[in-house]
Amino acid sequence: MWKRACDTAAKCIAEANEYNKQRWDKTHMEPDFKEGDQVLVSTLNFKNLKGPKEMMRDSFLGPSTIIRLIGKNAVEVKLTEEFSRKHPVFPVSLVKPYFQTKEEKFPSTKKNPTPPDIVEVEDSPGPVSKIINARKIRPNGKDQRQYLVRFKNQTADKDKWLAEDSIPDGNLHLRRFKACRRTEQSHL
Repeated sequence: MWKRACDTAAKCIAEANEYNKQRWDKTHMEPDFKEGDQVLVSTLNFKNLKGPKEMMRDSFLGPSTIIRLIGKNAVEVKLTEEFSRKHPVFPVSLVKPYFQTKEEKFPSTKKNPTPPDIVEVEDSPGPVSKIINARKIRPNGKDQRQYLVRFKNQTADKDKWLAEDSIPDGNLHLRRFKACRRTEQSHL
């Protein structure tokens, strides 16, 4: 009876190992790193990095160059001067290949900036009555302030967001708007 139980257990273990091997082999790919390749190193285990909190920090450092391969599952990389005190050997699970961006590959090409979404003055239905609100937008990655302008003899549905330099008599209306804002904030 003991012999039969041992044989059954050994058979189950062999079947489980074979099943796990098939599942692993189906999705696993051997890393194809070579010496001299550029890679990014995960910051997962770097606990004492300076800068922003962990959630805001970059997930990978680099690019770093592979100095040598240590077996199939580890690589030794040349870290930057800032991280020279860290151990330079990493498992391949914490390393990924580095690919240059288009801007780095072709530095002479530049993106064509898209024009900002601002209404032109020619489209305005008349003289400005007052400025109602302000907002900050980021077209092309640059902050730009816009103001919600109400025109004389117009309803609220005709209000438009305009840039500061697109508002007729902008200085006068902006001074009034900012003074109004200051008094509202001082009463709070």
